[in-house]
Amino acid sequence: MVKERKPGRANLWVLLALTLLLAAAMAVCSLFGAVDFEWDEIRDSQIFWQLRVPRVVMSVLVGAVLSVCGAAYQSIFRNPLTDPYVLGVSSGASLGAAVAILLGWGAIQWGVSGLALATALLTVLLIYKIASIGNRMHTTTLLLTGVCFTLLISAVISFLMVLNHEKMDDIIFWTMGSFDPSRISWEDVWVMLPVAVVGIGVVLWYSRDLNLLLAGSEEARSMGCEVEKVKRVLLLFTTLMVAFAVSSCGVIGFVGLIVPHAVRLVVGADNRRVVPYSLLCGAIFVLVCDTLARTVLRPGELPVGSLTSIIGAPLFIYLLYKSKKSY
Repeated sequence: MVKERKPGRANLWVLLALTLLLAAAMAVCSLFGAVDFEWDEIRDSQIFWQLRVPRVVMSVLVGAVLSVCGAAYQSIFRNPLTDPYVLGVSSGASLGAAVAILLGWGAIQWGVSGLALATALLTVLLIYKIASIGNRMHTTTLLLTGVCFTLLISAVISFLMVLNHEKMDDIIFWTMGSFDPSRISWEDVWVMLPVAVVGIGVVLWYSRDLNLLLAGSEEARSMGCEVEKVKRVLLLFTTLMVAFAVSSCGVIGFVGLIVPHAVRLVVGADNRRVVPYSLLCGAIFVLVCDTLARTVLRPGELPVGSLTSIIGAPLFIYLLYKSKKSY
């Protein structure tokens, strides 16, 4: 079981420093893109306030959500290699997005994201039903069912793309993840914001219970944790957060896997530290990756999901190599 210590003053100073770093990064990153801005041009620029700023805010929200959900999942399933997409959320959303694109709903506001959200939630609900036995949820069965559904849905999407070559590029670009201004607006931010705030608040509230779950269900019960209730509540809110994130911007890989894992290597396994650190580090990571995605090939841009994977995969391998003595 995780040995708990009360978070000290040094911990608060580090969180404050990361918060200030995130605020500074948002201010600086908002200046760069296909169109660069000078400080004196900002006040009257509609491009800046209606396109650039919503994109920056959404990248921060999504980075925070994926990282916090990754930290929660890794504790619930007691597996440091678990990520927020393991329960089929991303595959379910991708199927809905693919169908919406094939139906020509891309021109309808929330046409693609709305159907992606619906199919993501439907997929996870079906997986929960299959993995639940009475009022109890078997986490191993849940993981295996999620993997099977992910493979099945990926095959269906591939089949749809083969039958519709002219829409293949649009589907692939959506599944690779992007904060493209044609997809993200202030309306999307206002939808995502309350989901992120409430969901992250719930995970923070249950951070001590997450520590108990790391010791196993039986020991957690002996320590006073309502195991099944905690799992249901956390899986409900984390699933909602991931579903809204994926439906808004597509699949952004490696964030929910590498950020919590890297944080644990630095601050230990106590989720009272891991969750808030993951929140801020994940937000900064996705924000920086999105800024690079829109500047490296400008006036074109890279899918941010591919960039997070290109950066995240080698970094994750390096962290595993450096920490191998502890396994």
